[in-house]
Amino acid sequence: MYSILIVDDEQNIRKLIGKYATFEGYQVFEAENGMDAVLLCREQIFDLIILDIMMPELDGFSACREIRKTQNTPVLMLSARGEEYDKLHGFELGIDDYVVKPFSPKELMMRVQAIIKRTQGNRSEDDPRKEIVKIEGLIIDFTGRMVFIDDEKLELSPKEYDLLFYLVRNRGIALTREKLITDVWGYDFYGDDRTLDTHIKLLRKTLGEYSHYIVTLRGVGYRFED
Repeated sequence: MYSILIVDDEQNIRKLIGKYATFEGYQVFEAENGMDAVLLCREQIFDLIILDIMMPELDGFSACREIRKTQNTPVLMLSARGEEYDKLHGFELGIDDYVVKPFSPKELMMRVQAIIKRTQGNRSEDDPRKEIVKIEGLIIDFTGRMVFIDDEKLELSPKEYDLLFYLVRNRGIALTREKLITDVWGYDFYGDDRTLDTHIKLLRKTLGEYSHYIVTLRGVGYRFED
């Protein structure tokens, strides 16, 4: 049974999400502020954290930053605001998804399922064969889930890894925005497709001098061109 930590200062929100999560078979834990969430994460490891941004004592961004110091648990962030800055800041911290309030509990559970399926699937891979792609000084280790530039290991968010690996596996192929969102996010995307653009922007920034390998196809999507 997968465990989910729901962090929100609004009790009715916690209860609503908890009700649907329990129905889907998840083990549910709750915290009413960021400080409590950090303390709980020091005691045990959860399979997913649903984290609100605006909370007393410690906001969601700060809580996420503290949790990331000790573990890489997937994080789905909630916010009553949909500003691009908030989304961008969240993705820079390494969150896996971002949902704006008010939200559909059913859609939220679809996103939760997609994140857990992807992250648990990565953990269960036991193929001993090493799969590595090297393009000049850029090294992509699929098996070890690592990326290097000139022998220096890069620190990517979970979603950046997923997006880069998908682009590289399909290098030379024109990938539509719809296909990228469906295959990388793992569900039918209902929100703003600028989420994809934001991740591409962050990924290019991380790749630095190798960012030009990600080619924008105007009106279509993207292609990794080596």
